[in-house]
Amino acid sequence: MRVLGVDPGLTRCGVGVVEGVAGRPLTMLGVGVVRTPADADLGHRLVAVEQGLEQWLDEHRPEFVAVERVFSQHNVRTVMGTAQASAVAILCASRRGIPVALHTPSEVKAAVTGSGRADKEQVGAMVTRLLRLDAPPRPADAADALALAICHIWRAPAQNRLQQAVAAHAARTPPTTPRAPSAHHASKGRTA
Repeated sequence: MRVLGVDPGLTRCGVGVVEGVAGRPLTMLGVGVVRTPADADLGHRLVAVEQGLEQWLDEHRPEFVAVERVFSQHNVRTVMGTAQASAVAILCASRRGIPVALHTPSEVKAAVTGSGRADKEQVGAMVTRLLRLDAPPRPADAADALALAICHIWRAPAQNRLQQAVAAHAARTPPTTPRAPSAHHASKGRTA
């Protein structure tokens, strides 16, 4: 399985490609950051993120794209930029028919380090160890993108089995239609 991890951001959008399967050593195929100038117009920044992600998709041809799920932050401007960059990543993958998975920061940290409260240094250290790198990828956005890809590789088989089980259960269970209340229940509490 080849996964492009995207740590969305307008100034620095981390990208990393990891290949492998759960339970086997993983291989990093590429890591980097798509950068945009903070003083540029928002539209131009989004186009720059799109162009950068398209280059990564062209070069690495991932089977899946894993994007960090945007969560509420105290700084609304930051979360808006993150959400906009996230939407660009989802759009680029979806346009090509590549499945997209969203993972929360705590899911990624827990998958990679064993703790959903790990800090960036711990994530970087584990990414370095898991991918057998000489040094942690810099900046942290790049390491986070690799962590997203690793998380997806490890979690996808279980998620797929769960989705298949839910679909199989839905196929076996006939849909129920809501029943109208019976006359007995409808008249409860009324006096004639």
